[in-house]
Amino acid sequence: MMTTSLLPGEAPVSLEEARRWLRMGAAIDDDVVTGLIGAATNICEAFVGQWLVVRGAEEILPIGSGALRLAVRPVVAVDTVTLMIEGGGETALAAEDYRVTIGRDGDARLTIHRPGAAARVRVGYRAGMAPGPGGVPDAIRQGIMRMIQYLHDARGDGSGGDAPPAMIAALWHPWRRLMLGSAR
Repeated sequence: MMTTSLLPGEAPVSLEEARRWLRMGAAIDDDVVTGLIGAATNICEAFVGQWLVVRGAEEILPIGSGALRLAVRPVVAVDTVTLMIEGGGETALAAEDYRVTIGRDGDARLTIHRPGAAARVRVGYRAGMAPGPGGVPDAIRQGIMRMIQYLHDARGDGSGGDAPPAMIAALWHPWRRLMLGSAR
């Protein structure tokens, strides 16, 4: 299984907001702050188990028996489903050739009615909690700002653990979605 974001996700916190939060006046460290925004956003998405802002994804899955679960959540829509035949052939499927079930939590399952000789399927879809940065819940944005500050303060000293600090985790926890098991 391989999941890639076709577009980098928009950060729910702007460069200007992060600079104000860090009380930075000059723009000389903008590259550093931009990197911290990206890192904090990635940490948040990993912690909550969801993409924050809707963006495109592409995933290649082996075809087996039963429904296939898409890795990224929350799924908004499935755009393309393409069968991948051994030897390099591909066949795009029409909407009536597969079924997509998206649960209330954004977990999506794909069932292909007649896969034929295909061994794998490429699925193009969109996933994310909010259509744009402004739609991300304030508590998540606040946690990202605090994570930016935490990363900024800890740079170069080797501190930092495997989990976000408790205050940040508390802000993100209501949106945390865990997947049990790894069965596909």
